[in-house]
Amino acid sequence: MNRIMVLHGPNLNLLGRREPEIYGRVTLEEINASLNKLAAEIGVVLSIHQSNHEGELIDLIQGAATEARGILINPAALSHYSIGLHDALKAVDLPVVEVHLSNIYGRESFRSRSVVSPAANGVISGFGKESYLMGLRALSALI
Repeated sequence: MNRIMVLHGPNLNLLGRREPEIYGRVTLEEINASLNKLAAEIGVVLSIHQSNHEGELIDLIQGAATEARGILINPAALSHYSIGLHDALKAVDLPVVEVHLSNIYGRESFRSRSVVSPAANGVISGFGKESYLMGLRALSALI
């Protein structure tokens, strides 16, 4: 069975109470439950992680090379400056889909560019929780 690594970046553990006017009221636990439900329907197994630490996410990406067939990632704020995440994603040579709850292109100018995106096969942004579900479907199709 195909294993997909799901990575949630900094502050996503605060979903549901952090700026609900931007990110909605859905919690990370609810997103993970929806992802697991969809994964069972489409025949993949998920390994889900959240970290507020760039280095920990890089370690997980490096480990994905032997543990997973693809990576679904919401790098959150790290999207805009983490060359380390970009380089790690390129190094593991796995299909990658980047997702964002909000439309990063419609927000502050510093959020409108992701340095992680060039390492991804595609980006889904602006659909709330559905961004993750669309991303999982797309990644599963790539695998």
